[in-house]
Amino acid sequence: MNPDLDLGQLRALAATVSAGSLDAAARTLSVTPSAISQRLKALEKATGRVLLVRSKPARVTPSGEALLRLARQIEVLAADTVRELGSGDGAAPVVLPIAVNADSMATWVLPALAGLAEEFCFDLHREDQERTSVLLREGTVMAAVTAEATPVPGCTVTRLGGMRYRPMATAAFAQRWLPDGPTTAALGRAPVVVFDRVDDLQHRYLRKRRVTGQPPQHHVPASWDYVEAVRLGLGWGMVPDAQRPEGELVELDPDGAIDVVLYWQQWRLHSPGLDRVAEAMRTAARAALDQPVRR
Repeated sequence: MNPDLDLGQLRALAATVSAGSLDAAARTLSVTPSAISQRLKALEKATGRVLLVRSKPARVTPSGEALLRLARQIEVLAADTVRELGSGDGAAPVVLPIAVNADSMATWVLPALAGLAEEFCFDLHREDQERTSVLLREGTVMAAVTAEATPVPGCTVTRLGGMRYRPMATAAFAQRWLPDGPTTAALGRAPVVVFDRVDDLQHRYLRKRRVTGQPPQHHVPASWDYVEAVRLGLGWGMVPDAQRPEGELVELDPDGAIDVVLYWQQWRLHSPGLDRVAEAMRTAARAALDQPVRR
Protein backbone atom coordinates (compact mmCIF):
# COMPACT_ATOMS: atom_id res chain seq x y z
CA MET A 1 0.00 0.00 0.00
CA ASN A 2 1.20 3.49 -0.87
CA PRO A 3 1.31 5.47 2.40
CA ASP A 4 1.09 8.85 0.59
CA LEU A 5 -2.64 9.45 0.63
CA ASP A 6 -3.99 12.25 -1.51
CA LEU A 7 -6.20 14.77 0.32
CA GLY A 8 -8.38 15.37 -2.73
CA GLN A 9 -9.05 11.65 -2.98
CA LEU A 10 -9.96 11.45 0.69
CA ARG A 11 -12.33 14.40 0.28
CA ALA A 12 -13.97 12.61 -2.65
CA LEU A 13 -14.54 9.53 -0.48
CA ALA A 14 -16.05 11.55 2.39
CA ALA A 15 -18.25 13.59 0.05
CA THR A 16 -19.54 10.47 -1.72
CA VAL A 17 -20.55 8.80 1.55
CA SER A 18 -22.11 11.99 2.94
CA ALA A 19 -24.01 12.83 -0.26
CA GLY A 20 -24.90 9.22 -1.08
CA SER A 21 -23.74 9.10 -4.71
CA LEU A 22 -20.95 10.15 -7.06
CA ASP A 23 -23.20 12.69 -8.78
CA ALA A 24 -24.16 14.34 -5.49
CA ALA A 25 -20.53 14.34 -4.32
CA ALA A 26 -19.54 16.04 -7.57
CA ARG A 27 -22.05 18.82 -6.90
CA THR A 28 -20.73 19.21 -3.35
CA LEU A 29 -17.13 19.56 -4.51
CA SER A 30 -17.96 21.49 -7.71
CA VAL A 31 -16.32 18.94 -9.99
CA THR A 32 -17.61 16.42 -12.50
CA PRO A 33 -18.82 12.92 -11.56
CA SER A 34 -15.99 11.58 -13.70
CA ALA A 35 -13.46 13.43 -11.55
CA ILE A 36 -14.97 11.91 -8.39
CA SER A 37 -14.84 8.44 -9.94
CA GLN A 38 -11.21 8.90 -10.97
CA ARG A 39 -10.21 10.07 -7.49
CA LEU A 40 -11.93 7.11 -5.84
CA LYS A 41 -10.29 4.65 -8.22
CA ALA A 42 -6.91 6.24 -7.56
CA LEU A 43 -7.45 5.99 -3.80
CA GLU A 44 -8.42 2.32 -4.09
CA LYS A 45 -5.34 1.69 -6.22
CA ALA A 46 -3.09 3.49 -3.70
CA THR A 47 -4.46 1.46 -0.78
CA GLY A 48 -4.87 -1.81 -2.65
CA ARG A 49 -8.37 -2.15 -1.19
CA VAL A 50 -11.96 -1.83 -2.33
CA LEU A 51 -13.16 1.15 -0.29
CA LEU A 52 -16.65 1.90 -1.56
CA VAL A 53 -19.74 -0.09 -2.45
CA ARG A 54 -21.32 1.86 -5.29
CA SER A 55 -24.88 1.25 -4.15
CA LYS A 56 -27.71 3.70 -3.53
CA PRO A 57 -26.77 5.23 -1.19
CA ALA A 58 -23.04 4.61 -1.54
CA ARG A 59 -21.41 3.07 1.52
CA VAL A 60 -17.90 2.24 2.60
CA THR A 61 -16.47 -1.24 2.99
CA PRO A 62 -14.74 -2.23 6.25
CA SER A 63 -11.46 -1.06 4.70
CA GLY A 64 -13.12 2.18 3.66
CA GLU A 65 -14.25 2.89 7.22
CA ALA A 66 -10.68 3.63 8.30
CA LEU A 67 -10.12 6.00 5.36
CA LEU A 68 -13.45 7.72 5.98
CA ARG A 69 -12.52 8.35 9.62
CA LEU A 70 -9.19 9.80 8.47
CA ALA A 71 -10.87 12.03 5.88
CA ARG A 72 -13.29 13.48 8.41
CA GLN A 73 -10.62 13.95 11.03
CA ILE A 74 -8.57 15.92 8.53
CA GLU A 75 -11.60 18.11 7.73
CA VAL A 76 -12.11 18.99 11.39
CA LEU A 77 -8.41 19.59 12.09
CA ALA A 78 -8.06 21.72 8.97
CA ALA A 79 -11.00 23.88 10.06
CA ASP A 80 -9.47 24.24 13.54
CA THR A 81 -6.18 25.35 12.00
CA VAL A 82 -7.88 27.91 9.75
CA ARG A 83 -9.65 29.39 12.77
CA GLU A 84 -6.42 29.44 14.79
CA LEU A 85 -4.70 31.37 12.00
CA GLY A 86 -7.55 33.86 12.01
CA SER A 87 -8.30 33.30 8.35
CA GLY A 88 -11.66 31.57 8.68
CA ASP A 89 -13.85 34.48 7.50
CA GLY A 90 -15.88 33.35 4.52
CA ALA A 91 -14.77 29.72 4.82
CA ALA A 92 -17.46 27.06 4.53
CA PRO A 93 -18.42 25.56 7.92
CA VAL A 94 -17.08 22.08 8.52
CA VAL A 95 -19.66 19.29 8.26
CA LEU A 96 -19.96 17.35 11.53
CA PRO A 97 -21.94 14.07 11.29
CA ILE A 98 -23.56 13.02 14.58
CA ALA A 99 -25.87 10.08 15.37
CA VAL A 100 -28.75 10.90 17.72
CA ASN A 101 -31.77 8.99 18.98
CA ALA A 102 -35.13 10.45 17.98
CA ASP A 103 -36.37 11.46 21.44
CA SER A 104 -33.17 13.34 22.26
CA MET A 105 -33.30 15.11 18.90
CA ALA A 106 -36.91 16.12 19.55
CA THR A 107 -36.17 17.57 22.98
CA TRP A 108 -32.70 18.74 24.03
CA VAL A 109 -30.17 18.14 21.23
CA LEU A 110 -31.18 20.84 18.73
CA PRO A 111 -31.15 23.65 21.33
CA ALA A 112 -27.71 22.42 22.39
CA LEU A 113 -26.33 22.71 18.87
CA ALA A 114 -28.04 25.97 17.90
CA GLY A 115 -25.27 28.17 19.30
CA LEU A 116 -22.68 26.44 17.10
CA ALA A 117 -24.62 26.55 13.83
CA GLU A 118 -22.38 29.24 12.29
CA GLU A 119 -19.27 27.19 12.98
CA PHE A 120 -20.53 23.76 11.88
CA CYS A 121 -23.00 22.26 9.47
CA PHE A 122 -24.54 19.41 11.45
CA ASP A 123 -25.33 16.22 9.58
CA LEU A 124 -27.65 14.50 12.07
CA HIS A 125 -28.36 10.79 11.64
CA ARG A 126 -31.47 9.62 13.49
CA GLU A 127 -31.10 6.12 14.86
CA ASP A 128 -32.17 4.14 17.91
CA GLN A 129 -29.90 4.76 20.90
CA GLU A 130 -29.02 1.06 20.91
CA ARG A 131 -27.71 1.36 17.33
CA THR A 132 -26.07 4.79 17.06
CA SER A 133 -22.72 3.28 18.07
CA VAL A 134 -22.82 1.16 14.90
CA LEU A 135 -22.63 4.35 12.82
CA LEU A 136 -19.70 5.44 14.97
CA ARG A 137 -17.85 2.17 14.34
CA GLU A 138 -18.49 2.42 10.60
CA GLY A 139 -17.06 5.93 10.44
CA THR A 140 -20.38 7.32 9.20
CA VAL A 141 -20.47 9.75 12.14
CA MET A 142 -17.81 11.35 14.30
CA ALA A 143 -19.88 11.41 17.49
CA ALA A 144 -23.05 9.83 18.85
CA VAL A 145 -25.62 9.95 21.61
CA THR A 146 -25.77 6.29 22.50
CA ALA A 147 -26.92 3.82 25.13
CA GLU A 148 -23.59 2.00 24.89
CA ALA A 149 -21.34 2.66 27.88
CA THR A 150 -18.32 0.77 26.51
CA PRO A 151 -16.31 3.09 24.26
CA VAL A 152 -16.14 2.22 20.59
CA PRO A 153 -12.47 1.61 19.63
CA GLY A 154 -10.79 4.96 19.06
CA CYS A 155 -13.49 6.89 20.95
CA THR A 156 -14.02 8.53 24.32
CA VAL A 157 -17.25 8.12 26.30
CA THR A 158 -19.02 10.45 28.76
CA ARG A 159 -22.21 9.68 30.67
CA LEU A 160 -24.96 12.21 29.84
CA GLY A 161 -27.82 11.04 32.08
CA GLY A 162 -31.00 9.00 32.09
CA MET A 163 -34.11 9.60 29.99
CA ARG A 164 -37.11 8.23 31.88
CA TYR A 165 -40.00 6.52 30.08
CA ARG A 166 -43.33 5.59 31.69
CA PRO A 167 -46.15 3.33 30.44
CA MET A 168 -48.96 5.78 29.68
CA ALA A 169 -52.33 5.98 27.95
CA THR A 170 -55.48 8.06 27.95
CA ALA A 171 -57.89 7.53 30.81
CA ALA A 172 -60.50 6.24 28.35
CA PHE A 173 -58.04 3.73 26.87
CA ALA A 174 -57.05 2.50 30.35
CA GLN A 175 -60.70 2.05 31.30
CA ARG A 176 -61.47 0.20 28.07
CA TRP A 177 -58.45 -2.13 27.92
CA LEU A 178 -57.00 -2.17 31.46
CA PRO A 179 -59.97 -1.79 33.84
CA ASP A 180 -58.22 -3.83 36.55
CA GLY A 181 -54.81 -2.27 35.94
CA PRO A 182 -51.86 -3.57 33.89
CA THR A 183 -52.46 -7.26 34.47
CA THR A 184 -50.60 -9.82 32.39
CA ALA A 185 -53.76 -10.87 30.60
CA ALA A 186 -54.90 -7.31 29.84
CA LEU A 187 -51.48 -6.23 28.55
CA GLY A 188 -51.46 -9.24 26.26
CA ARG A 189 -54.60 -7.89 24.53
CA ALA A 190 -54.26 -4.11 24.74
CA PRO A 191 -52.98 -2.32 21.58
CA VAL A 192 -49.55 -0.78 22.00
CA VAL A 193 -47.82 2.03 20.13
CA VAL A 194 -44.24 1.16 19.08
CA PHE A 195 -41.81 3.67 17.61
CA ASP A 196 -40.31 1.40 14.96
CA ARG A 197 -39.22 -2.19 14.47
CA VAL A 198 -36.02 -1.82 16.48
CA ASP A 199 -37.71 -0.05 19.40
CA ASP A 200 -37.64 -2.43 22.36
CA LEU A 201 -38.92 -0.21 25.20
CA GLN A 202 -42.51 -1.42 25.16
CA HIS A 203 -41.38 -5.03 24.91
CA ARG A 204 -38.98 -4.55 27.82
CA TYR A 205 -41.92 -3.44 29.93
CA LEU A 206 -44.08 -6.33 28.70
CA ARG A 207 -41.33 -8.81 29.58
CA LYS A 208 -41.08 -7.20 33.00
CA ARG A 209 -44.80 -7.91 33.43
CA ARG A 210 -44.28 -11.49 32.14
CA VAL A 211 -46.42 -10.94 29.06
CA THR A 212 -45.87 -13.50 26.32
CA GLY A 213 -47.09 -13.27 22.75
CA GLN A 214 -47.65 -10.15 20.69
CA PRO A 215 -50.43 -7.65 21.45
CA PRO A 216 -51.72 -5.54 18.52
CA GLN A 217 -49.11 -2.93 17.55
CA HIS A 218 -49.17 0.47 15.86
CA HIS A 219 -45.81 1.65 14.46
CA VAL A 220 -45.36 5.43 14.55
CA PRO A 221 -41.71 6.27 13.70
CA ALA A 222 -41.62 9.97 14.64
CA SER A 223 -40.99 11.21 18.15
CA TRP A 224 -43.76 13.78 18.70
CA ASP A 225 -46.17 11.87 16.45
CA TYR A 226 -45.57 8.82 18.64
CA VAL A 227 -46.72 10.74 21.73
CA GLU A 228 -49.64 12.13 19.73
CA ALA A 229 -50.72 8.59 18.80
CA VAL A 230 -50.80 7.66 22.49
CA ARG A 231 -52.67 10.90 23.30
CA LEU A 232 -55.26 10.09 20.62
CA GLY A 233 -55.88 6.67 22.14
CA LEU A 234 -54.38 4.39 19.47
CA GLY A 235 -52.69 2.42 22.21
CA TRP A 236 -50.54 2.67 25.31
CA GLY A 237 -46.84 3.46 25.03
CA MET A 238 -43.64 4.26 26.89
CA VAL A 239 -43.69 8.07 26.91
CA PRO A 240 -40.57 10.04 27.94
CA ASP A 241 -41.04 12.51 30.77
CA ALA A 242 -39.62 15.25 28.52
CA GLN A 243 -42.54 14.83 26.09
CA ARG A 244 -45.37 13.96 28.47
CA PRO A 245 -48.50 16.01 27.68
CA GLU A 246 -49.50 17.70 30.92
CA GLY A 247 -52.76 16.30 32.31
CA GLU A 248 -53.73 14.35 29.19
CA LEU A 249 -52.33 10.90 29.94
CA VAL A 250 -52.41 8.59 32.94
CA GLU A 251 -49.53 6.49 34.19
CA LEU A 252 -50.53 2.83 33.95
CA ASP A 253 -48.00 1.40 36.39
CA PRO A 254 -46.17 3.40 39.11
CA ASP A 255 -43.47 0.73 39.14
CA GLY A 256 -43.17 0.51 35.37
CA ALA A 257 -40.74 3.34 34.59
CA ILE A 258 -37.70 2.46 32.50
CA ASP A 259 -34.60 4.66 32.38
CA VAL A 260 -32.50 4.72 29.24
CA VAL A 261 -29.02 5.89 30.20
CA LEU A 262 -27.39 7.92 27.44
CA TYR A 263 -23.70 8.51 26.72
CA TRP A 264 -21.77 10.84 24.44
CA GLN A 265 -19.14 9.05 22.39
CA GLN A 266 -16.80 10.83 20.01
CA TRP A 267 -13.64 10.07 18.14
CA ARG A 268 -10.50 10.43 20.23
CA LEU A 269 -9.43 13.54 18.36
CA HIS A 270 -7.78 16.66 19.81
CA SER A 271 -10.01 19.23 18.16
CA PRO A 272 -11.12 22.47 19.84
CA GLY A 273 -14.16 22.57 17.57
CA LEU A 274 -15.31 19.06 18.37
CA ASP A 275 -14.63 19.70 22.06
CA ARG A 276 -16.96 22.72 21.96
CA VAL A 277 -19.71 20.56 20.53
CA ALA A 278 -19.14 17.94 23.22
CA GLU A 279 -19.31 20.57 25.97
CA ALA A 280 -22.55 21.99 24.55
CA MET A 281 -24.07 18.49 24.51
CA ARG A 282 -22.96 17.75 28.07
CA THR A 283 -24.33 21.06 29.37
CA ALA A 284 -27.72 20.55 27.72
CA ALA A 285 -27.91 16.95 28.87
CA ARG A 286 -27.23 17.90 32.49
CA ALA A 287 -30.28 20.15 32.42
CA ALA A 288 -32.55 17.78 30.48
CA LEU A 289 -31.52 14.36 31.78
CA ASP A 290 -30.31 14.97 35.31
CA GLN A 291 -32.32 12.46 37.34
CA PRO A 292 -31.67 9.31 39.40
CA VAL A 293 -31.59 6.14 37.41
CA ARG A 294 -34.07 3.39 38.19
CA ARG A 295 -33.02 -0.17 37.50
